[in-house]
Amino acid sequence: MTAHESAAIPGTALVALERMPRMPRSWHTRVGATLAPIDYPLLLAVIFLLGLGFVMVASASMPIGAQPPHNEPLYYLYRHATALGLGAVAGFVCWCLPVAFWQRAGLWLLLGGMGLLLLVLIPGLGYSVNGATRWIRLAGFNLQPSELVKLFAVVYLAGYLVRCPLAAGLEVRHVLSPLLLLGAAGAMVMAQPDFGTAAVLLATVLGLLFLGGAPLKHFVVLIALVSMALVALVLFEPYRLVRVTSFMKPFADPFNSGYQLSQALIALGRGEWLGVGLGNGIQKQYFLPEAHTDFLLAVIGEELGFVGFAVVIVVLGFVTWRALAIGARAREMGEEFASYVAHGIGLLIGIQAFVNAGVNTGLLPTKGLTLPFMSYGSNSIIVAMMSAAMLLRLDAELRRKAQEPKPTGTSQWRRA
Repeated sequence: MTAHESAAIPGTALVALERMPRMPRSWHTRVGATLAPIDYPLLLAVIFLLGLGFVMVASASMPIGAQPPHNEPLYYLYRHATALGLGAVAGFVCWCLPVAFWQRAGLWLLLGGMGLLLLVLIPGLGYSVNGATRWIRLAGFNLQPSELVKLFAVVYLAGYLVRCPLAAGLEVRHVLSPLLLLGAAGAMVMAQPDFGTAAVLLATVLGLLFLGGAPLKHFVVLIALVSMALVALVLFEPYRLVRVTSFMKPFADPFNSGYQLSQALIALGRGEWLGVGLGNGIQKQYFLPEAHTDFLLAVIGEELGFVGFAVVIVVLGFVTWRALAIGARAREMGEEFASYVAHGIGLLIGIQAFVNAGVNTGLLPTKGLTLPFMSYGSNSIIVAMMSAAMLLRLDAELRRKAQEPKPTGTSQWRRA
């Protein structure tokens, strides 16, 4: 402190200031990390989706909840509320963890997720619903490892792209190395079977590799290989081939292969511009299968109309754009890992929302993918809230870094 600055402070205040104990820098850093600024538009958008999803799950699930074996109209709503509580806790934990933790733990998180995928495939441990074995029962909670693996794959690949920049002209093996591990994870997801989740995972991985600067010729080869693999999977499984072809003419067989899509389109048609009113939908009354999960958007279209449908799409698009904007800002500031994670989360949310909307409107074949932040599904809600919390943490650390004073050689008083 200079003599001029000391003279400007009263004597008693100066003595008290000099006797004040100094906080350890590590403690100050931790508190600063916890009290970092928040991206309120992103937070409010996520809260809006979660809140509207809670209301719409209540409306869509009451008819099926009232039937045996549950005999409780609010059965699914109670479970959805529990998932929101667990998601809030998991999100808070993700918010408190620094970005450096995720960068160090990426590989171990992915390996842990793959270990859970293996447990799902072990007879007696995996829990099956409608012919698909995707869950592990844990103390009354059904854990779906594939949801976690999608997020962990983004974290792992982001760390790999920082360690081995593909734009530096590395050999082909550096492009294929992460794909071997992620391909194994995708194969285990397919074995459940869960074609939709595997497709979203592969699309996100390819998107991150493209952003990471993978050579164009290698990228084209990867796209070709993945496309051939997906086509082969469709051709070798008759039910997948039926789904791929039936969505183009759902009313050609409205009581069999085109049943789900035809009922969804009827729901959207009944909604017109402003909808039939909250709770007044007809298609959820045992006509539309999975009305509270995969086809929640159709229920929204029927009860809230095109306006409600469009609002949901716009808000989901805003969340996706916000994630990509955070990633772009991180790249400008030289935070490569934060950039890749934000872009990866944005791709996950955007691709899954696009696929779900495409399925509900007949633009894409029917797949079992939930609507992010809204559909019933404990694992989907929890992982979505974790992803949002990670985005908020990434943004907070970027804001804090941008606000840090630049070292100029002057005293701390002058910098303040």
